[in-house]
Amino acid sequence: MKLSIIIPIYNEIHTVGAVLQSVNEALPQVEKEIVVVDDGSTDGTREWLAAAQARAWHGLFKEAALTTVRLVLQPKNQGKGAALRAGFYQASGDVMVIQDADLEYDPRDWQEMWRLIVEGRADVVYGSRFYGKPHRVLYFHHLLGNKAISALLNIVCNTTLSDVEVCYKMFRKEVWKDMILTCDGFGFEVEFTVKMARSPRRWRLYEVGIAYYGRTYEEGKKISWKDGIRALWLIIWFAVRS
Repeated sequence: MKLSIIIPIYNEIHTVGAVLQSVNEALPQVEKEIVVVDDGSTDGTREWLAAAQARAWHGLFKEAALTTVRLVLQPKNQGKGAALRAGFYQASGDVMVIQDADLEYDPRDWQEMWRLIVEGRADVVYGSRFYGKPHRVLYFHHLLGNKAISALLNIVCNTTLSDVEVCYKMFRKEVWKDMILTCDGFGFEVEFTVKMARSPRRWRLYEVGIAYYGRTYEEGKKISWKDGIRALWLIIWFAVRS
C-alpha cells in the first residue's frame, strides 16, 4: 500500500525544510509520496519550495525513500481546507495522512495509525493529544474549546472521539472519495469528521495517542477563538445537512 502525505503550508519558512525531512524519514519501509500545497505564502516559503522543486529536491532528503514529491501552488491564500482539497486531488496513494508544517506533530507517531489500517482493522485513524504521550502545556481556552467541539460532535455523530481538532487524520482514499468537502478554512476538521462519522458506509474509526509540541502565538500559531466558535456552528450545520 502507498501512503500520500498531504502538507498544507502557509508562511512556514522556518520549519518547512525540517518537516519535509521528518516525513521522509517516517515509515521507511512504506512506499510514500509527499504532496505539498503552498497556500499563498508571503514569507519566502513559496519561493523556497519552488527552488527545491527546481533542483528535484536534491540535498533535502537524507535518503531517497520517497517515490514522488508533488508541489501545488495555490493562486492565493484560501485556507487550510482549500489547500487540503487541492492536495487530495493530487494524491495517488491508497492511504492519506494530513501533516501540518509547523513541527507541532511528530511523524513517528504514524506507525500505530498505519498498522491499524494495513492490518484491516480501521478505515480512519485519528491521533489524540490526550492519550498518554508528551504534550506541551499551553492555553486553557484551547483545551476548553476542543473539549466542547469534541463533545458536541460526539453527541451529533454518536462517537467517542477525544480530539476532533487534531491534525493527524489517516484514512483510506475511499473515505475521502465518499464525501464532498466544501470548507476552505479550519472548519475542515469538523466537516470531515461529521461527514465521515455519519456516512452510510459506516467507516471503522480508531484513535491512537500521539505527542504534541504546540506553539504559542508568538511562535506562529494561527488558529484563534473565532475558529472554535465557527466549528461549533459548523457541527450543527453539517449534521442537519448530512
